[in-house]
Amino acid sequence: MHHFSIKDVENLSGIKAHTIRIWEQRYGLCSCKRKESQHRYYDNDGLKHILRIAYLYHNGYKISKIADLAPEQIIQLASKKIGNNEFDVFINQLVEASVDYDQQQFDKVLNITLSMMGLEKWIEQIVYPFMHKIGLLWMTDHVLPAQEHFSSHIIQKKIIVATDKLPANASGKKDRFLLFTPEKEEHEIPLLIANYLLKKQGFKTIMFGKNVSLTSLQYYCKHHTVSHLYFHLITNFTDCETQGYLLKLAKLFPDKKIIAAGPLMKKLSIDLPHNVALIHSLKEVMDLTHQNS
Repeated sequence: MHHFSIKDVENLSGIKAHTIRIWEQRYGLCSCKRKESQHRYYDNDGLKHILRIAYLYHNGYKISKIADLAPEQIIQLASKKIGNNEFDVFINQLVEASVDYDQQQFDKVLNITLSMMGLEKWIEQIVYPFMHKIGLLWMTDHVLPAQEHFSSHIIQKKIIVATDKLPANASGKKDRFLLFTPEKEEHEIPLLIANYLLKKQGFKTIMFGKNVSLTSLQYYCKHHTVSHLYFHLITNFTDCETQGYLLKLAKLFPDKKIIAAGPLMKKLSIDLPHNVALIHSLKEVMDLTHQNS
């Protein structure tokens, strides 16, 4: 059982902390617990209850009507697709399952959505929104790393299995992509997604995975043909470190096309070397693979 702050709940639910407190005072909803120090917190059940209320609220239910519902009715309504975004219900179910480490339920939701939409749409509509939502929580100190590993490991397996099922490369394309994350960057799912999309379009890829040193890159490129270096960066560099890393990479590999992806790339303000291109979103990754196809 974990303790979640009201800021964690705000991030996950999309409901402001001030509004949550009003709902608690006016309607008796979203009740928190208190530590001996009197600090407020929410346990697993409290967090899931707020997520269900937020789902209904975001999809047109008035809070006064939600307050009249029994908890069992809220659970039942929140398990159905309502509103304009038909995938929100699945994302909420994944968040709930990850909070409880419920592997059977987490796997079930992933399998249902994957069979409904195919891998690319599944990544775009389910995996990335889920990662974004839960990632807001993973940036705090209130969730154990095991929770992130739990969710990531299951998603990674789905993408790896789909990648292994792709037909052997017979396109004759000469470009060869080496994919990696820099040292200390442990988030591998975006890299696996890029690898799948590139291989599907017939490109040759070499998957180095996470936490790769510059020395390893230099050794491989010295002995093997590589046209592109593709890396993804999420959390472990500051803006200054990111800029320095990019410039060093461009200098070490002047004859390679370097593609730098990830949210940190949006903050860069330097003039890019001629051999560097930035990618900021999943859509741009998809555009890259299709434009070069």
